[in-house]
Amino acid sequence: MDVRLRRFGSIEIDGREYEHDIVIDAGQVRERKKKLSKPYRNQFGHTPPSADEALPWGGTHLIIGTGLYGSRPVMPEVTEEANRRGVDLTATPTEDACQLIASLNPNEVHAVLHLTC
Repeated sequence: MDVRLRRFGSIEIDGREYEHDIVIDAGQVRERKKKLSKPYRNQFGHTPPSADEALPWGGTHLIIGTGLYGSRPVMPEVTEEANRRGVDLTATPTEDACQLIASLNPNEVHAVLHLTC
């Protein structure tokens, strides 16, 4: 997949620009639905990925892009769920996550990418 963080709040995937957090599930791109994670916003200062939302658990590796500056936290429950499922979890600034994704077969990509902070 050709995945590039273009600027604060914008990412391009295979020639299409997105201006919202995204989920990539076995190469399929969709908007991240944050509603179930919003109750954690005050506690973490951001809306972190939580075990309550539909994370792309279908593979053996989950990539979480933590934002342009790497500021978005990952809840401990997500790390625990990854361990329970036997999924390797990589949480890294989104630009680094894009480079990692570009090296994978699209069917192997399971990611949640934050485009700001």
